[in-house]
Amino acid sequence: MSLILLLIVVVAAGAVLSVQAAINGRLGETVGVLRSSLLTFVVGAVSTALLILFFEPAQAMSLLEVPKWQLTGALFGVVYMMVMVGAVPRVGTAVATVAVIVGQLGMGMLIDHFGWLGNPAIELSHGRLLAMVCLALALLFMYRSNARQV
Repeated sequence: MSLILLLIVVVAAGAVLSVQAAINGRLGETVGVLRSSLLTFVVGAVSTALLILFFEPAQAMSLLEVPKWQLTGALFGVVYMMVMVGAVPRVGTAVATVAVIVGQLGMGMLIDHFGWLGNPAIELSHGRLLAMVCLALALLFMYRSNARQV
C-alpha cells in the first residue's frame, strides 16, 4: 500500500471514530456509559474474532507469549471509550475529538522523540511543536465557541 493511500485510510479511520463517538455519546445518554462501552467492545470482540478466524495469517507468537506490557494497550481503549461516551454529549463531537487528538499528538511526539515502547526515535522539531500549538489553539477556539452558544 502506498504511503498516500495509507494516510487516506488513516484519515478515514479518524472520521469513523468521530461518527462512533457521536453515536456512542447518544447511546451512553440513553443506556449509560458502561452499557454503551460494553456493547462496543462485545461487538468489536465478536467481529475481530471472526476476522481472525477467517483472515488472519499465522503469527510467530501468540497473545500468551508476547511481553505482558504489550497487552496493556487494550485497557487504554476502555478508558478512551468511556471518556468519549461521557464527554461527547457535554462538549460535542468536534471538541471531544480535537481534545483527543491534542492528547494523541502530544503523547505521540513524546513517544517519537524518546523512542519509547520500542519505537524508533524521531526528533522533536520546531515544525512538530508548531503543529501542537496550532492544534491546542484550535481546541481553545472551538471550546470557547461552544461556550458562547450555551
